[in-house]
Amino acid sequence: MNYKLIAAAVIGAAALLPTAALAQDDNDYRVRVGLGAQVQPKYIGADDSQVAPLFKFKIARGNEPFKFSAPNDSFGIPLVSSGGFSFGPAANLEGSRKDKDVGAPVGKVPTTFEAGAFAEQYVGKSIRLRAEALKGIGGHKGLVGSLAADQIWRDGDKYVFSIGPRVRFSDARYQRAYFGVTPAAALATGLPAYRPSGGFHALGAETTASFALNTRWGLFGYAAYDRLIGDAAKSPIVRELGSRDQLSGGIGLTYTFIVHH
Repeated sequence: MNYKLIAAAVIGAAALLPTAALAQDDNDYRVRVGLGAQVQPKYIGADDSQVAPLFKFKIARGNEPFKFSAPNDSFGIPLVSSGGFSFGPAANLEGSRKDKDVGAPVGKVPTTFEAGAFAEQYVGKSIRLRAEALKGIGGHKGLVGSLAADQIWRDGDKYVFSIGPRVRFSDARYQRAYFGVTPAAALATGLPAYRPSGGFHALGAETTASFALNTRWGLFGYAAYDRLIGDAAKSPIVRELGSRDQLSGGIGLTYTFIVHH
């Protein structure tokens, strides 16, 4: 299915729709849902890309602006929120890696549900700092996390633009799942056996943008780049079958509606 063509058709149709105002009071909730397409690596360390759906979901009360989030943030629920600081549980779903994706029998990594926590701090109104740490349940079974900083420019919900660096880290179990080569895999593929340790595995940057077409419809998108480092960059899977450079990006259409309280 060509998600790019579908997104373009929906966006073109949305631009022709009337711009009826959204009327709400402070007890109402505005809900924003988004759907689009994104291009991303088939798996971490891959040289090939795949097209996948891109989703967005946000809730705001009354006329409050929607809370900023980046597409690669894990889903989080702020149990503590005070003075620009928030903390709570986080979750993510990491897709599987199959031998056919790599092009060699290096070992499958099943789909992984990741659960953990996030912490976020705003410095003023325009700088966001965020940290995540999640444990794989099934799949890679490892610990993976990230450190992020974003400079944010916005005019309420009329437009939001951000850019900032990313640092990604993981334990030895995670890195062995994606970057390691067992003796059996080495015998089957001709690659040298490789057993990585944990640590920082990628440095990168991410930029996001959203624009309101009218009170109901809008556009959103992102672009991200990661460069594998450390033991991940030394992996034979990355050096001989994949790439240290990891690019992704997407675009989509949002629709905002009111839920009366």
